[in-house]
Amino acid sequence: MPRVIVDCAMYRDGRRSEAPGDLSEALAQARSVGDAFLWIGMYEPTEQEFEHVSHEFGLHKLAVEDALTAHQRPKLEVYDDSLFVVLKPVMYDDDADTVTTGELMLFIGDSFVVTVRHGEGAALAAVRRRLEHEPEVLRHGPTAVLYAVSDAVVDHYIEVAAELQADLEEVEAEVFAPQAADTKNTAARIYGFKRQVLEFRRATSPLLQPMDRLAFGNVPFVHDHARPFFRDVADHLTKANEYIEGLDRLLSDALAAHLAQMGVRQNDDMRKISAWAAMAAVPTMVAGIYGMNFEHMPELKEWWGYPAVLVVMAGLCLALHRMFKRRGWL
Repeated sequence: MPRVIVDCAMYRDGRRSEAPGDLSEALAQARSVGDAFLWIGMYEPTEQEFEHVSHEFGLHKLAVEDALTAHQRPKLEVYDDSLFVVLKPVMYDDDADTVTTGELMLFIGDSFVVTVRHGEGAALAAVRRRLEHEPEVLRHGPTAVLYAVSDAVVDHYIEVAAELQADLEEVEAEVFAPQAADTKNTAARIYGFKRQVLEFRRATSPLLQPMDRLAFGNVPFVHDHARPFFRDVADHLTKANEYIEGLDRLLSDALAAHLAQMGVRQNDDMRKISAWAAMAAVPTMVAGIYGMNFEHMPELKEWWGYPAVLVVMAGLCLALHRMFKRRGWL
């Protein structure tokens, strides 16, 4: 299965060696040595492609179904012959302002690790290379792989949260800019940002319980001496979740501030419209009075009547303009 098996190797005393081609033989050899384990990495296998691996390693059918179906919440499941862990790596596209999540499943058992990856993110090649340069860590077997993968995923959570924080500062600057931007685009951007944070939270929040179990509980196939390392991962995960909660609160505050500013701007516009309408009403009223064609209007027969009425209308409009200007309506 060259297409789905990304890498397959045996590690003995923290050093890499090529595994036999037959999985049964490779697993038997790793178990017979005692200080060796087999690590197989797979990418989006089909049911037929994964059947051979699941059969050779005795993986539970429910865990196999989850690994093939994907779209799982982060979780930790304990079965008789293996430990099943689901992680959701997160990637952030700064150009498109979108958060995308992949899925990473780990089967941890007696002298073997099987990783199944879905999505474009969270390639494990870098993690494998880093571990291969740290044989003192790899000597701890499958537990070391589980720790290294979890640590890499959670550390990347913090990096993505920092990128989101930088973009949030741009949104806040846009909301509180002296010159109002397009209100529709600003509101849509804030709402879209909240959707991305929600997608991020779906990957991080459910992982707290599995990490706590690994850090403080008695989990099969995980060495007790690894608990302090998983506690460190749990601390980083808590920090990432606090970042995300803070981002969500700030986005809610920014949206509320944006809506409040829209209301203030609408009130300002209404006051300006009302002020201009009041100034237009004065000459309209005076002209309406003189347009009623009454017979006895003495000033109509005087030479100064017409200019006097114009001066009165202009004076009233000027007085209203100064009053509205002084009160900030114009």
